Amino acid sequence: MHVRARTSLTALVAALMLAFITACGGAGEASDAQGQRLEEAEFIDNPKDYEGPSTAKLADSSIRPIANNPSPELPATVTDNQGTTTTVTDASRILAIDLYGTSARTVFELGLGENVVGRDISTGFEEAADLPLVTENGHDLNAEAILELAPSVIITDSSLGPWDVVLQMRDAGIPVIVIDSFRDTTNVGDITMQIAEALGIPEEGEKLTKRIESDIAEIEEQIAQHIPQDEDDKLRMMFLYVRGQAGVYYIFGPGSGTDSLITGVGGIDVASDIGWDGMMPMTDEAIVEAQPDLVMMMTKGLESVQGVDGLLEHVPALAHTPAGEKRRIVDMSDYEVLSFGPNTPGVLEALALAIYAPEDSQDAAANDEGQDAE
Repeated sequence: MHVRARTSLTALVAALMLAFITACGGAGEASDAQGQRLEEAEFIDNPKDYEGPSTAKLADSSIRPIANNPSPELPATVTDNQGTTTTVTDASRILAIDLYGTSARTVFELGLGENVVGRDISTGFEEAADLPLVTENGHDLNAEAILELAPSVIITDSSLGPWDVVLQMRDAGIPVIVIDSFRDTTNVGDITMQIAEALGIPEEGEKLTKRIESDIAEIEEQIAQHIPQDEDDKLRMMFLYVRGQAGVYYIFGPGSGTDSLITGVGGIDVASDIGWDGMMPMTDEAIVEAQPDLVMMMTKGLESVQGVDGLLEHVPALAHTPAGEKRRIVDMSDYEVLSFGPNTPGVLEALALAIYAPEDSQDAAANDEGQDAE
């Protein structure tokens, strides 16, 4: 066995930023289409017996505002995730930016989309597509572009840089609120409320949080009806981050957010079993020790190694696992799978369908491709 290419965590973060260059948003609430997909899907009898790859697709990516242009109660004084106390007096020109597009989507879902004046490259959902960009080279913040927009408040986290640009905005007198950059299925409400309170619309934040959390619970309850109940029959899953052209191969484990997705769809996170923590360079030994039944990946990551055949060629250790033997690879858009926030219910549903009702999932993927071609 040999260790695969190793890169620093900084290089991984840069690669992740580039992966989200044209990110699009997801559903803010569990739509009727989502509920129908789970109710009408043909679930396979034994998930461990299924052979072949599948693609997870969101049912709906439209914005569903919880309110129609609510009136912020300002000034609002908040202490952000870094312990900085800031007072927001004006929410008429909002700039919400992060690596995942989550902050901007949350602002739109809260009903203040018309107040958003710019976007990062990851904010690519239709309602924000025409807003001017404040990032360059894929993910770098452009100070001049931000200042030209004259934002009255900036919502961000520590996932974008250079950080000096963020500090420059504070020095220019712009209120900057730094929210939590950690994402998983359990802290969606916290992040929503951080944004809502900073913008002076806590009531709308509570309503949106209730809706998202209710939708997550409903989706997870529906999923639970179709997953194996015996622990031995549950799928052992691994999230593998790959950028073949750059020689980047990482296993994402506890603390990366992927573990919450895996448990959310009724799987066993094998990275936890082998003592993985966070995002670490993949080794062949770890792949073989983990023995995953299924591997989750980002779509562009799978494409970077020319699909499943290329993945097995680049990561030969997978051939010695049930996932490799059965070609059980589930991919989902780079721009959706780790976006969390209002997208979380839809992402869980889409992954569950790709895992437990793969034929239905592939039909949906084929329909989407046909519509795109038209």
